[in-house]
Amino acid sequence: MILGLDISTSITGFAIIDKNDNIISNGAWDFRNKRYFPTLMTKAQKMRDALLTIKSEYQIEQVYIEKSLQSFRSGFSSAKTLSILSSFNGIVSWLCYDIYGTEPIYVAAPSARRICGLKIPKGQKAKEVVIQHLIATEPAFEIEYTRNGNPKPHCYDMADSIIIAKAGYICEQNSKS
Repeated sequence: MILGLDISTSITGFAIIDKNDNIISNGAWDFRNKRYFPTLMTKAQKMRDALLTIKSEYQIEQVYIEKSLQSFRSGFSSAKTLSILSSFNGIVSWLCYDIYGTEPIYVAAPSARRICGLKIPKGQKAKEVVIQHLIATEPAFEIEYTRNGNPKPHCYDMADSIIIAKAGYICEQNSKS
């Protein structure tokens, strides 16, 4: 089975794909509550516990992780935010290696979408296109909406983790042939 992770210090999405490309499990861990997760280490402890729970329930053979942002973009993350995200990505990567005994493979979000055959039309938001694609093609993808009819924030992370896991599945299949 493949574990796909969309790592963030606010919400981390996960997806587990079986050997037939079926979504076995999909969810997200929410770290936004500063009372319960005041530091990076408390978030890391939660991730450790969650990854151990997954290990007890599933036979994970490979882990694919969305590659963290490596550069600045105007109007997006600051240097401090990128540094914290990179640190957390490294911690979770090490946890995956330690728990599952395999080095994670990193895939950039645009590459994962391309591998999965998703094209993002100009002017459209990639996350919205991914959500709509999964609603149309994956019956196992469950989405929750706000009272205003918008997807809840964790649904975007869940969707991204599915794309990462499915890209991993495709890469694994291509390497076998």
